[in-house]
Order: sequence, then C-alpha cells, then structure tokens
Amino acid sequence: MKHTYSVTGMTCAGCQYKVEHLLSEVDHVKAANVDLDKGQVSVEMDEHIPTAKLQSALKDYPKYQLTDAPAVPSAISGHTLTNDFETPRSWFETYKPIVLIFTYILTVSVIAGSTVMGVDSLVAMRVFMAGFFLTFSFFKMLNLDGFADSYAMYDVIARRFKSWGYIYALLELALGIAFATNFNPVLTNVVTLVVMTVSIIGVLQTVLNKKVIRCACLGAVFNLPMSTVTIVEDGLMIAMSAAMLTAM
Repeated sequence: MKHTYSVTGMTCAGCQYKVEHLLSEVDHVKAANVDLDKGQVSVEMDEHIPTAKLQSALKDYPKYQLTDAPAVPSAISGHTLTNDFETPRSWFETYKPIVLIFTYILTVSVIAGSTVMGVDSLVAMRVFMAGFFLTFSFFKMLNLDGFADSYAMYDVIARRFKSWGYIYALLELALGIAFATNFNPVLTNVVTLVVMTVSIIGVLQTVLNKKVIRCACLGAVFNLPMSTVTIVEDGLMIAMSAAMLTAM
C-alpha cells in the first residue's frame, strides 16, 4: 500500500534525501519518495503505519514536519485523487542517462585503444575507467551533500560514517585522474578493486532485499532506482581492474 504525506521544511535535494533516508529506516516501509516541488512524500509500506510513527522518525530534525496530505478533488468527477498509481516508465526511459554515458565512454575507449593491429584492450579498459570515474565523480560533485545523504541510505560504510560519502566521491575523482595519466597502474587498480568491492556489498543487500532506494551513482542529478543495473556497473569496474592486474 502507498500513502502520501505533506512535509514542510524541505528546501533542497539534501533535505529530500534526508527525509527519504529517515523514513525508509522505519519498520515496514518499503520505499519513501519525496516530491520536493509539491512538498510531499509518498511512502510505500507492506502494512499500515501510524502517522505518529513516521513523524517520530523525523523528530531529530524539527524543521521537517510531516502531516497527512489533504485529498485533492478531481475537477472532472469530484472524486479524490491520489498518486498511488503512477505512469510506469520503460527500462530505457528510466536508465537513459546511464545508457548514454556508457555509450559515449565506450566509444571513446574503443577509439583510444584502436591500433593498426586491432584494439589494445588494456588501453581501452584504462580509458574507459578514466572516463567512468571522471564522469560519475563530476555528477556527485554537483551536489556533494545530496550525494552523501543518498549514499548513506545503502552503503555499508556510509551508513555508519556519513563522511565516507564525501571521501568516496573524491576517491572516484582521484581514480579517474590516475587512470587518465596511467599513474602507478598496480596501485590504482588495487584501490579500485577494493573500493568497488566494498561499494557493491551495499548494492547487493539493497537489491536482494527488494528495497526501493534511489541510486547515488550519478549523485543528486538523476532519480535512478537501485537495481541490477547498479550491480552491473560496479561489477564491471571490479572485473576490469582485476583483468588489468592479471595482465600486469
């Protein structure tokens, strides 16, 4: 079941992710999605949760006040409208940003690795990883606070230490520069292997538990759900770094 509530006090994406994170931690809540423009949050739950319990989840942040959203009468029928039913989007519509980014990076990587003898796979993988980390860190840097809040919703380290979200974004930037300049390839790939392995743990837990949480891979810019696409994304980086270490 899904219910919609009004939430006052939200002024930015950071507020949005904080409210979503706090409400998603409540027992029996499957997903919490904030509409910042409307000042509302849609809470999907597997059994009824008293409004007071949801309000209690926000008690440490008094500026966020949750109340039952007023019903909106339809101008046509006079019946009450809710947003329990949302127009479904196709897979491509949902993940279009990631598909386009991967396509662009893959194209540049193949071109960079091309030689008269064919494609140098090591060069292509290095360029791909440089492009991947630089692009994804760029989107995180656009709203670092929003990313940290969103990342803390599922990452095994960021859940305990929010500062890890900031460190992770800077690590991605550093790894992107390291791959682009071919700096100490062994160290760069080892760090990548460790960081991405830790990152994928929280993703796997979220997907396997069927929790609907916003993916933080592109920071606070795009609203992408956590799914197997995120697993493939992290798994690809792990596989590439392992392959490059083996080749070395």
